Amino acid sequence: MKKSKFSVLALLMAIMLMLAACNGGSKETSNEKEGGSGDSSGSKVLNVNNSSEPGSLHPANAQGTHESWILEHTFEGLTKKTEEGKIVPGSAESWEISEDGLTWTFKLKDGLKWSNGDPLTAIDFEYAWKYALKPETAADYAYQLYYLKGGEAYNSKKGKEEDVGVKATDEHTLVVTLEQPTPYFLDLTSFYTFYPINKKVQEENPKWALDAKTHVSNGPFKLTEWKHKESLKIEKNENYYDKDKIKLDAVNFALIEDENTAWQMYQSGELDLAYPLPVDIQGQMVNSDDKEFKMGKELAVYYYNFNTEVKPFNNAKVRKALSMAIERQKITENVAQGGQKPAFGVVPPGIPDASGDFQENTGNLFKEDVTEAKKLLKEGLAEEGMKELPEFSILYNTLDSHKKIAEAVQGMWRDNLGVEVTLENAEFQVKLDREKAGDFEISRAGWVGDYVDPMTFMLWETDGAYNDAGWSNKEYDNLLKEAKSTMDPKERMDALHKAEKVMIDEMPILPVYFYTKPYMVKSNVTGVFAPINAYPNFIYADKK
Repeated sequence: MKKSKFSVLALLMAIMLMLAACNGGSKETSNEKEGGSGDSSGSKVLNVNNSSEPGSLHPANAQGTHESWILEHTFEGLTKKTEEGKIVPGSAESWEISEDGLTWTFKLKDGLKWSNGDPLTAIDFEYAWKYALKPETAADYAYQLYYLKGGEAYNSKKGKEEDVGVKATDEHTLVVTLEQPTPYFLDLTSFYTFYPINKKVQEENPKWALDAKTHVSNGPFKLTEWKHKESLKIEKNENYYDKDKIKLDAVNFALIEDENTAWQMYQSGELDLAYPLPVDIQGQMVNSDDKEFKMGKELAVYYYNFNTEVKPFNNAKVRKALSMAIERQKITENVAQGGQKPAFGVVPPGIPDASGDFQENTGNLFKEDVTEAKKLLKEGLAEEGMKELPEFSILYNTLDSHKKIAEAVQGMWRDNLGVEVTLENAEFQVKLDREKAGDFEISRAGWVGDYVDPMTFMLWETDGAYNDAGWSNKEYDNLLKEAKSTMDPKERMDALHKAEKVMIDEMPILPVYFYTKPYMVKSNVTGVFAPINAYPNFIYADKK
């Protein structure tokens, strides 16, 4: 009797456990479908892919979109931009400009806080800007703060910190003094080099930005997890002044270099947003009516750097020959396949000129011509005492699209010039480091405008932070100084048009195309928009 009673009881318990397991599994599956995160709490979690491991999530040390995409959601400057590109108050509630355009006075919102609860004051902005200019910081983007009076002098060790034109006169007031009137300065205040940093945190722990446990920010989200070379997680910042408008609870960033793998994850529902897309998928979607496909405008140029300090790429004729021998239309239509426009200059469409569009007014600054390219290559090599190009390679960061474009260029140089080139891929951060060290012959590059003005594409000033080509030209430098020294729109734009032409005439870089921004976003996600000079923005996104 005892045995029979035990067996029935055991059977009943087993059935109850089985039913509990079934019900639990059903509930979890339902949450995965509705919330997309697998979180049984039903929280709204967006899943995206950041492609590359950030080098640093510190506003002063960031240098690429693999960092700025996260910073733009975890920090906020004095201003921010709407979906239409309009500049609106961010951490500042208002600002005034002096009649001569040199003094800008910003008033901060009341009650601003950092993600750790510390009060955010104007002192944090002053400290952050001076920290980026500090020579020891070695910030690549320090030059963006040269617009401040004494900024360049301090950064180049020729001036003092106290003479830099930014001062918190009280906790809510930041007074900025410029070297000269700068029409686009307000636009710059939404750029990540101008974000604040918590002075107390920075001084107590200089490495705070390298670990989620110590990361502190002031934006709508905060960094809560960083599994290096694997994933990042940001969560809603309850201390953000506009927190009630933030619908998402968290955003998961995968760190996957291969866009084909990321695309598969999007198709399987593991990602809610896919950008960039594999080139073949771009081609399919451009010609489809898929409602998840979005085509955003992009203020960016795709190009190749020539290392002008390495023979024979020090010779302008050699550089021009290689540039004139590729067929850009074939690359955009058959390889990139995202509706891109072939580039015969570096300033993309979408920037106002004194009248009309800057790029449209510029037109094509050179043309493709294989016959002329052969002639120039022969002349250039002879000038360098060479009969043929030595062995060289194209360095590109690990994305299938970059590989395919490099393969297309490789084939065109072989067919049109009889030139052989090898291809070399590396992780994005490794590529950036090698470019800074001059360890390349030709490297793939891209530039997204930091603000909507041609000046942001004038990168090749002597010793400029992003002049990876190592090119130097006094006329170019002087034209940029002229453009920076006048508030007259026509004079400014005329100088910038001339500067672009001088640079293209010597071709230290090889323009390929002007970007577009094709991306995919799931139909249950709303509120994502694509700023003209940034990755898709999901600060005010929602997920059903």
